Amino acid sequence: MGRRERKKAATRQALADAALQLFLERGYDQVSIKDIAEAADVSTTTLCKHFPGKEALVFDADSAHEAALVAAVRERPDGWSLPAALRDHLLRSHIENATDPAFAQFRQLVTSTPALRDYGHRMWMRHETALTQAIAADTGAPADDPACAALAHFALEALALARDQDDPRAALDAAFDLLERGWHPPAARRAARAPEQGAG
Repeated sequence: MGRRERKKAATRQALADAALQLFLERGYDQVSIKDIAEAADVSTTTLCKHFPGKEALVFDADSAHEAALVAAVRERPDGWSLPAALRDHLLRSHIENATDPAFAQFRQLVTSTPALRDYGHRMWMRHETALTQAIAADTGAPADDPACAALAHFALEALALARDQDDPRAALDAAFDLLERGWHPPAARRAARAPEQGAG
């Protein structure tokens, strides 16, 4: 990056850091754009040039997440399936770091703030197109192949599902087992339904 780009990146980071600190200290709804600009020592006009709104300040690493998802497909180890590579990436980058105190604070802020929770989910699902294209390119399928789109969509949604469970890792494993092997009813459900099927 040139000097100008480095300065812009530093300003964005300072704004995002100031915003997160204020949100954690006071609560998201109690912090204004003006508060954030003052904490970062810039004008509100400058802040709005870098971020379209308060929610965007919380999810400043969005482009990095997309690049990492695509890399998980393109750079997976030999012999790994696409679901296995995506499962491993999501476990390492979004589940296993949940015990880190700073990450736990961030997740609590997001999950306890409806505006951030909804915005975060929309931003996360925006990666679906790039992930679909990466999967299609890897498999030699057309860019809009519905099977590739389905894998991308459900892989991303699997993380949202897992985060709401008591055991996020087990939930993510269950979702990716389904993507890897197809649908098989849990044993207890099969046993419960067996007499009904036999009666027919």
